[in-house]
Amino acid sequence: MNCKDLEAKHLYDYRQTIAAALFEDVTYPWEVLPKIGEFLLQLGTSLPLDEYEKRGDFIWVARSAQVADTATICGPAIIGKNAEVRHCAFIRGNAIVGEGAVVGNSTELKNVVLFNGVQVPHYNYVGDSILGYKAHMGAGSITSNVKSDKTLVNVSTPDGSIPTGLKKMGAMLGDLVEVGCNSVLNPGTVVGRQASIYPLSMVRGFVPAGHIYKKQGEVVLRQNR
Repeated sequence: MNCKDLEAKHLYDYRQTIAAALFEDVTYPWEVLPKIGEFLLQLGTSLPLDEYEKRGDFIWVARSAQVADTATICGPAIIGKNAEVRHCAFIRGNAIVGEGAVVGNSTELKNVVLFNGVQVPHYNYVGDSILGYKAHMGAGSITSNVKSDKTLVNVSTPDGSIPTGLKKMGAMLGDLVEVGCNSVLNPGTVVGRQASIYPLSMVRGFVPAGHIYKKQGEVVLRQNR
């Protein structure tokens, strides 16, 4: 495994997010997490008024988006074109919801970038995380973003740990990742493009692109169909 596999440019297609500029000067994706709030404030004021409307303080919602009356959105936040924010969703701020993304019933977001087409549709918690193009989290799956001992998060790899310098870091999911229902992605989890996580999994560290995480110690290459 090469640490380059964890670099943001190998996980994400920047053409699939309104936040591409956020990734310009970073190596690893978690480096953007402390920058999301300030970036949102700058980006929001530049959005075209014929496509986005400002709702409350520092909240910009695309006119083509669907937001349930029961959803709560705290700024700063941007809800992209044709996105759907469903019943009782809770967006706590510092959140970019990409075009065509789905934030579902009772799902909570905090300090996140959801690329276009992301689906977190049923009872998910996504905090201090980045989800790539068309990544999908099954019902009840969550990102755990703080270690139980409150120490700084490291990303574990077969070649050793990479320090993030962050107390709060959830999961970095590459493009087209599938996460099974009721899985827990522990702090510092990185999942490569087109990888899959079995339901009821407890994941820690790095899952390579194109692999299937079945359980701890059993990660296999996806077979071409």
